[in-house]
Order: sequence, then C-alpha cells, then structure tokens
Amino acid sequence: MTYIATFHTHLSALRSCGALKNRGIDGRLAPVPRRISSSCGTCVIYQGEDMALDAMDRDLEAVWQAEEGTYRCLYQNEE
Repeated sequence: MTYIATFHTHLSALRSCGALKNRGIDGRLAPVPRRISSSCGTCVIYQGEDMALDAMDRDLEAVWQAEEGTYRCLYQNEE
C-alpha cells in the first residue's frame, strides 16, 4: 500500500523519512499533492503493510492512502 504522510514542518518530514529508512522502509520527500493540504508543503511517500506511525515525528499532520490518483485520510493527528 502507498502512504503519504503530511507534516506541520519540513524538519518533521525529514526526520520521519530518516526514521522510515532506519526501519528498512523506502520513503522519499516530495511536494504534497494539490488535493491534500499541508502546513509545510512537503510530504513523505512510502510503501508498507501498515502506516508505520511509530516512525513519524511528533509534528505529523496526517497519513493518507494513495491509490490510482485518489487519496483517503487514514489518520489525522489531533494534537
């Protein structure tokens, strides 16, 4: 499954991408797709069997499932 994680800050996106790589999950930084809003404009796109929330930095905004050009919000950080 392909996930897109959005963040409140660019630094959180960088940290989360590194944490995913440390877990053996290939993630990459990318601009946030236009249909998804984000405070910083940078997201991490990664593939996995689960959302890997434990690898995400504290400024995580949301995690989306991406499939064939559609996006579904799976997790919204309420903090």
